[in-house]
Amino acid sequence: MVDSGLIVLTAFISPFIAERKMARDLLDDGEFMEVYVETPLSVAEERDPKGLYKKARRGELKNFTGIDSPYERPESPEILVDTSNMSAEQCAEKVISILKQRGVIGNPDD
Repeated sequence: MVDSGLIVLTAFISPFIAERKMARDLLDDGEFMEVYVETPLSVAEERDPKGLYKKARRGELKNFTGIDSPYERPESPEILVDTSNMSAEQCAEKVISILKQRGVIGNPDD
């Protein structure tokens, strides 16, 4: 899709630096922007509508990121949004603003 000139957004729990580097290395320089959606573990657990963190803590779910499987924080993401002090709308606005500042997106008349 990138080869066709499209902007591709994906959302993954990507806990390992090596995996994120592998994804970045698949693209040309400047075509990959890492957006780190930072959420402290305690906040993620409070917001868990399906009770997955509770199950993981009880040992019912194995290899659960942040509980019994590590999470390697991004070293230098292009964009960082912190959901513990920003709403989903504010996070989206920040991402869009940065994409506009960097010339990735813009108004058709620009």
